[in-house]
Parts: sequence; structure tokens; C-alpha cells
Amino acid sequence: MHSPRTTHGHAYLRVALASSFSMAMAACSASPSRNILGSYFPTWMVCALLGIVLVAIIRGVLLKTGVDAAMPVPVIVYLCMWTAVTLAIWLVWLG
Repeated sequence: MHSPRTTHGHAYLRVALASSFSMAMAACSASPSRNILGSYFPTWMVCALLGIVLVAIIRGVLLKTGVDAAMPVPVIVYLCMWTAVTLAIWLVWLG
């Protein structure tokens, strides 16, 4: 026969699973999108494009100052910079 402690533990597990599943499904209720010129674009796409533009501007500044020549692997640095700028735009705009 099962002890009350084991049954009580299974009840907590069921409640935890049900609540985590419901929270995960509630997070998918609506996708963030913006109306741009009459068409809805996903917000992540707008943030990614803004991130590319800002990193291109930063690259121009780094080229003028000579920092670009000293970078060991510029592709990785610019990719990480683009990711950071894109996520910062997302956080500031939608956070």
C-alpha cells in the first residue's frame, strides 16, 4: 500500500506539471507584431534589421578609429555584437 507521503508527492508533481504546461501555453497566446505600412511584421524581424543597421554604423566607427584591424576574428565579434544589439533593442522596445 502507498504511504500518504508518496501520494502527496505525486500530487505536487501533477500540480507542478499542469501549472508549467498552462504557463507555457499562455506565453504562446499572441505573437508580437507591428503594423508597418499596412502589413504586419514580426517584431523580432524589425529588431534584427535595426540591429544590422546599428552594427553597420558601429563597424564604420571602428574602421575609422582603426580598432577593426586589431580584432582577431572580426566575423565572430560582429556576430556577437549584432546579437547583443538586437536583444537590447528587443528588451528596450518590448520590455
